[in-house]
Amino acid sequence: MLQLILGGARSGKSKLAEQIAKDSDLKVIYIATAQAWDQEMQVRIAHHQSQRPSEWELIEETHYLADILEKNDQKGHLILVDCLTLWMSNLLIHDDQNLQIQECQKLLQILPKLESQVILVSNETGLGVVPMGEITRKFVDESGRLHQQLGQIADKVLFCVAGFPMVLKNEAL
Repeated sequence: MLQLILGGARSGKSKLAEQIAKDSDLKVIYIATAQAWDQEMQVRIAHHQSQRPSEWELIEETHYLADILEKNDQKGHLILVDCLTLWMSNLLIHDDQNLQIQECQKLLQILPKLESQVILVSNETGLGVVPMGEITRKFVDESGRLHQQLGQIADKVLFCVAGFPMVLKNEAL
């Protein structure tokens, strides 16, 4: 089962994903995509870490998400990825300008083949003001395209607002 959880900043999406993972009674592998570029981000990361159960395995991966998913795939496991928009940012600022396209394609190809349950958390970026700068417009465009493609292959898509999940898609398996 593939679940996509979208929402704005502080919408409750990570909390929801973590609760679903806790309730699953499966072995959980948490893939964190954030990079601590400054002290504020270090504090955010520390806060997220303190909220997670200590028995969850943590993998930090900033670029090669599909490879990590494939390497850790196993029936009876749940892999939680938080978050895709941080991952997208990492790809867009990488020196290799083709990396973002390659890694998004790899992700979309590998997800339907996985035996693990997967929860993907991502910020919905298309509800705000159109950004003024080229890189920020590209970020919004590429994130939106990825979300649309993931929504097509996901079994369940949730959208969080003010801590409340709204079901956008829920296909019975």
